[in-house]
Amino acid sequence: MPNHSSRSSEKSSLFRRSKTLPTGSYRRFTTPLVPTYRYDSASDLRRDGDGGSCDSDTTNSAVAVLNSESAPSQVLATQSPSQRITKLWTHFSLTHCLKFICSFSFLYVMFLRAKVAKLEAENSILLTRCSRSSSNNENPQMEDVNNRAVVLYSVIMTIALPILLYMYLDDLSYVKNLLKRTNKKKKEEEVPLKKRIAYSLDVCFSVYPYAKLLALLFATVVLIVYGGLALYAVSDCGVDEALWLSWTFVADSGNHADRIGVGPRIVSVAISAGGMLIFATMLGLISDAISKMVDSLRKGKSEVLESNHILILGWSDKLGSLLKQLAIANKSIGGGVVVVLAERDKEEMENDIAKFEFDLMGTSVICRSGSALILADLKKVSVSNARAIIVLGSDENADQSDARALRVVLSLTGVKEGLKGHVVVEMCDLDNEPLVKLVGGERIETVVAHDVIGRLMIQCALQPGLAQIWEDILGFENAEFYIKKWPQLDGRRFEDVLLSFPNAIPCGVKIAVDGKIVLNPSDNYVLEEGDEILVIAEDDDTYAPGSLPEVCFPPSHVRMCHFPKMQNPPKYPEKILFCGWRRDIDDMIKVLEALLAPGSELWMFNEVPDQEREKKLTDAGLNISKLVNISLVHRQGNAVIRRHLESLPLETFDSSKRLPCKDSKSNVFPSSCWIRKMQQASDKSIVISEILDSRTKNLVSVSRISDYVLSNELVSMALAMVAEDKQINRVLEELFAEKGNELCIRPAEFYIYDQEEVCFYDIMRRARQRQEIIIGYRLAGMDQAVINPSDKSKLRKWSLDDVYVVIASCQ
Repeated sequence: MPNHSSRSSEKSSLFRRSKTLPTGSYRRFTTPLVPTYRYDSASDLRRDGDGGSCDSDTTNSAVAVLNSESAPSQVLATQSPSQRITKLWTHFSLTHCLKFICSFSFLYVMFLRAKVAKLEAENSILLTRCSRSSSNNENPQMEDVNNRAVVLYSVIMTIALPILLYMYLDDLSYVKNLLKRTNKKKKEEEVPLKKRIAYSLDVCFSVYPYAKLLALLFATVVLIVYGGLALYAVSDCGVDEALWLSWTFVADSGNHADRIGVGPRIVSVAISAGGMLIFATMLGLISDAISKMVDSLRKGKSEVLESNHILILGWSDKLGSLLKQLAIANKSIGGGVVVVLAERDKEEMENDIAKFEFDLMGTSVICRSGSALILADLKKVSVSNARAIIVLGSDENADQSDARALRVVLSLTGVKEGLKGHVVVEMCDLDNEPLVKLVGGERIETVVAHDVIGRLMIQCALQPGLAQIWEDILGFENAEFYIKKWPQLDGRRFEDVLLSFPNAIPCGVKIAVDGKIVLNPSDNYVLEEGDEILVIAEDDDTYAPGSLPEVCFPPSHVRMCHFPKMQNPPKYPEKILFCGWRRDIDDMIKVLEALLAPGSELWMFNEVPDQEREKKLTDAGLNISKLVNISLVHRQGNAVIRRHLESLPLETFDSSKRLPCKDSKSNVFPSSCWIRKMQQASDKSIVISEILDSRTKNLVSVSRISDYVLSNELVSMALAMVAEDKQINRVLEELFAEKGNELCIRPAEFYIYDQEEVCFYDIMRRARQRQEIIIGYRLAGMDQAVINPSDKSKLRKWSLDDVYVVIASCQ
């Protein structure tokens, strides 16, 4: 057994020695007891070490330690009011006590300072004013001193109370929550009051743009008022003078240098310091406002204050050609305004437009950055006041581009102010056109880009040279379509109206009853009141009706109505080659099926595998088994590779006869050259190329191996023409359709004899006997066709190598 008696005696001796030490030393060597609380089975709160007993073997008792990190809510919910007060007292730490003592000491010092100043002032008054004669003035002086002291106390308390309130804001909130605690467990921790106030200020400054300026103005007024009152309290000047001095100290921090006395100097320095802070903040706000304004102008965020302008929504490769055509159209009125809204940076758009390097002819182009799907951005470009809105297709695939166009149309229909002008939408797929028109209503005019180019390429393949004529008619540089009402022509037959315009060629009539445009009407149609005439003219202000022209034939000529009665040549089977693949190639095949004679062949030469072609055509809606007039011949290869092209019988593809043209460069290349062989092949067949970039046509024109179709430029011309007058879209739709009237090229032998001398009016009369309207001609050896000749009554000798451009019904 170990001996523990020595150890126990040792502990008792140490205890006895500790009793002899001073009280302070004893506290330094002893460890403070941490009170713990236990809940027994009777729910009585007992404290260990204070005479209470606690059974350690009781399994139903639970120990709850007053620890703020473990479970404060459970303990506080069961404390008595005295225990809550004790907990509140312990919460105020030494730091809070020191803050309170310092604040109270500062206020007490200021109070004593004011008291001493008051006593000194009273003493000086008593010493200087001791005579009886001046006894009547002592009360006003004493009242003035009292007023200044009251003002000083008021200013100090008004400034100190908000500071003290903010310092102990969280403590006040804690006291409030402590007194309201119940036995229920709190689910969420309450946000401190300081944070809530800071959050409210942040929201206020973010939501209201002028909140910072108003707060700065309020701070300036408060500084001037309180600074003036403080100057009044510590100096001998009046209230109005003190307020003026306070303003000068705020405006110029150097004005306080001549102050005399400790009190005035302290107050003036404080006012000047506040003024410097206010003016620094003001400069910061002004600088930020100027930076935001400049940034808004640079990024195109400012509002466009225009009306009667043309609005273009989107950005594509067609924009350059579109702006050029709109500038030419507005040349006669001195220029117009075109606004472009796209999801690009304003500076980038302006730089790209500057790279086009063409004369805008007085037209202003304004760029704004934004989305056409957001109503706020649409209002920013004054969409309600635009006379025409053009929605460009995107560079994505056809379905995505048409889907985006549909969303833009939906956004335009949601404009509350309404739309002043019509909307021209560029579509990529003909199947999506009805949905856009259904959503947009009567204001929507659609131009199906792929459909227009596909049909135009087919027309050019069957009638070479037609692409150049379409360029002249669609563009605003030469003659184009116009519709106008001429009341002086009411009651006349169309046969007479056709010859009534010396500077224009009538092509149709817009009937006033139903608003329908009839191309190439019969000669017996009589114009009624309200009817409008469709003409081809140089500009809308360059033509007017005149008197009927005299007979253009010379007196010795007797064949005014006797001209060659040529019938339209019968259709023969043709052999056509398609190089490449287009997404609308099924529509092109359908058009060829309707135009070509039975037994024709369509060779399809592209890189698409043979087994996939029929599947793609079938998925697009083409039933190959129902093709009667044409048969498909598939060849796989790349048209850019020479050896692939050499495998094709190029000289056997005979679309139709080429237009006569000058052959000044036919012998430039040697006979063995590949280009020379292609030229020889092109003399027998027609090669039509689709060109996206108009700059490429200069390279193609170097060698006379092909005709070309400027697809992007022609679509831009059509968009610009429909934007200027939406009625023209009905004319273009009929001319590009496979039924109805179309633009054709006829040989001269249909209308004249060889070397016959007649005027253009007489040729127009002869064409009416074939139910055709001649709008121009191309002489043998000329590079360009002449549309709407200027001198129609002038006699001219014609050749059978000449050709005429006519509007005729499809065969």
